[in-house]
Amino acid sequence: MRGEIPDADEAWQALARAQFPILTADPELVYLDSAATSQKPQAVLDAVHTYLTTTNANAGRGTYPWANRTTELVEQARERVKSFLGDPAPDRSTVLFTGGTTEGLRTVARDWLTRHLADGDEILVPFADHQANLEPWLEAQRLLLERGTEVRVRALPRQASGDYDHRAFAEAVGPRTRFVAATHVHHVYGGDMNVHRIRAAVGSDVPICLDAAQSVGHLPLRLDDPALDVDFVVFSGHKALALPGTGAVWARNTRGPALRPRGWQGTPNTAGVVSLLAAFDWLDAVGVDRISAHVSRLASRLTDHLRRLDAYEVLGCPTSLAADSSLPVAQRRHGIVTFRHRDIPSDDLGFILFSHGFMVRADSLCQAGADEKEGSVRVSLHVYNTDEEIDRLLDVLVALE
Repeated sequence: MRGEIPDADEAWQALARAQFPILTADPELVYLDSAATSQKPQAVLDAVHTYLTTTNANAGRGTYPWANRTTELVEQARERVKSFLGDPAPDRSTVLFTGGTTEGLRTVARDWLTRHLADGDEILVPFADHQANLEPWLEAQRLLLERGTEVRVRALPRQASGDYDHRAFAEAVGPRTRFVAATHVHHVYGGDMNVHRIRAAVGSDVPICLDAAQSVGHLPLRLDDPALDVDFVVFSGHKALALPGTGAVWARNTRGPALRPRGWQGTPNTAGVVSLLAAFDWLDAVGVDRISAHVSRLASRLTDHLRRLDAYEVLGCPTSLAADSSLPVAQRRHGIVTFRHRDIPSDDLGFILFSHGFMVRADSLCQAGADEKEGSVRVSLHVYNTDEEIDRLLDVLVALE
């Protein structure tokens, strides 16, 4: 990234924000949809431009300097993913580049899970998280059934707040439980889903696949932390400041056979891989821990005011969203606030907010099991958002009460 980040929080955030040209071009527009895709800092744009204008070639298919350099960059990016995630055993793990989280989860489902389940086995998956973390497992069940293998798909128990119901895990986990798919941070409620409690419930032998689309690049995710004992981490680069069509699957390769993709592997998204390298360098320089603290504070600021407005319903657990929450850090929300107006339909509210310059997500948010009539407005934040933007948004919301 360009320049050093000062110690003072205000100056730190201002300098970080200044590196996003799409935002500085029109200060009146406020981008509040980073859970859908993040904006890109100049360092990422420069890295992609430099690659495409000096080195662009296919990876693993040529012997001339450009091709060799591209191959090196792809392999370098694999190792960079491992280091960014705090991989405790990089010599044993695998990183596959994909088009994003959805493709990554389907890769685990089709290329790994379907090979290792037997008739009568059970898997636990979330039925109220992102649709992308449900459909691949149902697809795997259908593929297995076509081969004569019947696998039971059971729902991870959940509470009305959107959190997993960890007290009910004992009843959900059985002797034939062979796999669990879980979410790290919920895309609607913003909650840390406490994967360490899932591990405690299923024991040390059951593989866990973690959808980390809303956590990688948003908060520290360290696989050398014993509390994050998972076997797969799947994420989208475009939600972590890299280009669209970029993502990865990390596999620990300790429970069950190593992850290996099926079929012939075509040309990788080399520009996307380069952008991911640059994005992770930028995030490390700025400090993911500081980003997490910043967006959590902004989310608490918004929630604290919304809770006082009778016209709005804040989804999820309002206590854990509040700045004065007494809940442990792992229970807190991370940069996502979702709400409804009690009289104004959510899609209408989205249009109204855009008329005032605010870009938010306003619909059913691709939540599995949600009816389209259950629309809501989601505000999702990143390092480039400011207190002033939250206050401007609150002024509009108060006027609509």
